[in-house]
Amino acid sequence: MPPARASILTRPRRFSFLRVSATIGCVKVSAVIIAKNEEHNIERALKSVAWADERVVVDAESTDRTREIAASCGARVIVRRWEGFAEQKKFATAAAANDWVFSLDADEEVSLELQAEITKIASNGPDANAYLIPRLSIYMGREIRHSGWYPDKQLRFFDRQKGQWNDRLVHESVKMQPGCRIGELKSDIRHFSIANAAYHHRLIGERYAPLGAKQMFDDGRRTSALNLAFAGPTAFVRTFFFKLGFLDGLPGFAIASFAAHHAFLKHLLLWEMQNHGVHEKKGS
Repeated sequence: MPPARASILTRPRRFSFLRVSATIGCVKVSAVIIAKNEEHNIERALKSVAWADERVVVDAESTDRTREIAASCGARVIVRRWEGFAEQKKFATAAAANDWVFSLDADEEVSLELQAEITKIASNGPDANAYLIPRLSIYMGREIRHSGWYPDKQLRFFDRQKGQWNDRLVHESVKMQPGCRIGELKSDIRHFSIANAAYHHRLIGERYAPLGAKQMFDDGRRTSALNLAFAGPTAFVRTFFFKLGFLDGLPGFAIASFAAHHAFLKHLLLWEMQNHGVHEKKGS
C-alpha cells in the first residue's frame, strides 16, 4: 500500500483569541490535533489551545466543515488519508514546528486551569521530559469521577526527541525513552467523546471491540467459551462495584453495562478470528 499523501491547506499564522504567549520563556509548544468529521468539536478544541505557539490539525479527508473551521481558527491544516490513530498522531507530532508537543483529541478541550499550568511550564522551563495529565469525561451530562474513567491519566505533553507514539491499534499512547523523567499535572483535559447512548453502542461495535479483538489476536491472546460466558458479567461487576461506578448514578450504571457489552463482543470477535484461522488452515 502506498504511503498516505498529505497536503497542507493553510500556512501557519498567529491567532489572537484568548492567546497567552508561551514564547517568552524557555520552550515553544506545538498543539497537534487529529480529526475526521469533527465540525461540532474542532472549534472548542482549538480555542482551548490558543495559548500554543502553533496549532496543527491533521485532517483525515473530512467530508464536513472540519477543515474550514480549523483554518478559520488559525490552525495549520494538513490533509492526510486515515492510517489509524497511532499513525495519524505520529505524523502530526512529526509535522509540528516545535519539539515540545501537546497532543489533544478533537473531542477534548484544555481546562483553564490546565492552560495556566502548561504556560507556566513553557515560561519557566520544563522540569521533566513529559507530563501526565488527568482526563475528565463528561457523560450523560455528568462529570464521571469513578467507574474506572478518572483520573485516566494521559501522557500528552512531551518532548518529541525523547518519546513517540506506540503502534497500538486502540488506546495508543506515548512511550518515552529509558531514563526520562515524567512529571504530573493537576488540572484536567475535559473529554466529550460520547454524545448519547446510541453513539456509545456504535462506538463499541464499530471501533473499540473490533480493534481490541484484533490487538488481542496480534498479541497472541486467545479466548474460550468460558471467557465468553464470564467476560461481560465480570466487566460489569468490576466497573459498577469495584471501581465505584454506583457513585456516578445512572451514568455509572450505563457505563458498567456498556463495559459488559464491550468485553463480551471483544471476546466473541476474537473467538471468530481464532475459528477463521482454523478453517483457513484446514482448507489449505
